[in-house]
Amino acid sequence: MDGEWKQKRLYPLLGVFSILLLLYFNFSDHFNFPVWLPTLGFVGTNATRFVVLEPDGPHQSTLYINGWNSYWLMEASVWGTSRSRVSKMLRKGAEMGMTVCRTWAFNDGDGPNALQISPGVFNEKVFQGLDYVIVEARRNRLRLILSLVNNLNAFGGKAQYVRWAQEAGINVSSSTDSFFSHPTIKDYYKAYIKAVVTRKNSISGVKYSEEPAIFAWELMNEPRCESSSSAPILQAWIKEMASFIKALDQKHLVTVGLEGFYGPKTTERSDVNPGDWAAKLGSDFIQNSAIDDIDFTSVHAYPDSWVPDADLEEKANFLTRWVEFHISDGEYVLKKPVLFTEVGSLMHRKKQGLHDTDAFLKIVYNEIYDSAKKRQAGAGALIWQLLVEGMEEYGDQFSIVAWDYPSIQKLMVEQSCRLQSVFAEDQVKGKLQHHDLCFGKVFNDSD
Repeated sequence: MDGEWKQKRLYPLLGVFSILLLLYFNFSDHFNFPVWLPTLGFVGTNATRFVVLEPDGPHQSTLYINGWNSYWLMEASVWGTSRSRVSKMLRKGAEMGMTVCRTWAFNDGDGPNALQISPGVFNEKVFQGLDYVIVEARRNRLRLILSLVNNLNAFGGKAQYVRWAQEAGINVSSSTDSFFSHPTIKDYYKAYIKAVVTRKNSISGVKYSEEPAIFAWELMNEPRCESSSSAPILQAWIKEMASFIKALDQKHLVTVGLEGFYGPKTTERSDVNPGDWAAKLGSDFIQNSAIDDIDFTSVHAYPDSWVPDADLEEKANFLTRWVEFHISDGEYVLKKPVLFTEVGSLMHRKKQGLHDTDAFLKIVYNEIYDSAKKRQAGAGALIWQLLVEGMEEYGDQFSIVAWDYPSIQKLMVEQSCRLQSVFAEDQVKGKLQHHDLCFGKVFNDSD
């Protein structure tokens, strides 16, 4: 009798569970299902440091960042068959102790996975892919830097906006510098910003502007001008667009997306640039970053690409100066955090089991660690870029599957633990357990 009673209770429960599963797999694109997500605080700035604003009180904890780039997350999340690889990438990043991932929140044009098909017209399926990325990041207690448009032609970029204006019959210069100046094109971009920033996540129900898993908005990936005479136009564009985002969203940080080149007016830094060409691109690290609504500075570092004819020692010397001068300018001139949002090097060179990437990454990591110990402006670094197995189509000459390169993975994990150890008092001092990533690790200044 007792067994019959259990069966009578069990079968209806199994039936309900089966119906819920059927609904989820067939209609998950159309309905919101309850999702449990961990509580995170928003990130702000305190002078030259990032701080996490705890959600349950006034306490602020200092944050120095070890992170990475995976630009492909949104596109790979459009279709269910590859979502597991996105989840794996975010989980693996978190398991290596990293805290921030930078990725694209744009794909403009008529491609099969374009987010913005034409000005103000969106592919909801792709938007749901971005929803998924944000939810998975939060599930892993990670934060995302979301870049909003590309300077390059890949994934549409500013050239696509210019073509849209031309196709609408608007008298627009063929130069892509008109992206920064023409009122119609600026309105296209503002409408895009508004659509993204004010979106409500179809999975979690949380508006992007209220989502603590978003670390910052990035105005453009690597803004450059075709003509150096367009520098004042770029400066005005940065000011206008940063102010526009801040009017929509007061909870998130905003950065430009600069490579970090010094312009012709910053003559005292001309020898820090990788070459004379770098001052002719219309951008200027000091002027562009000094705008009030820009919360932190962004810098890239590609010694192999920027000084290709130099030997390893010369590239290492260039990289050391590049990092040190930008940290110094963040500390004493701009008084803002400096985040090295792309650090990349070629993977084909190998000596005694180590790649050039090991040497370059260690230079940047040591500078950030030294800055963290001094509570200075060098606020973190993000390697370019990480993949997982099956995502090789998104790779370039700087991309790696981290666990296929044990020495590089070891450096990344050690950097996570070094930064955690510096701020243990702010976080979980005395609470590390045997299963924790950094348990038992001791780091000397020479590491």
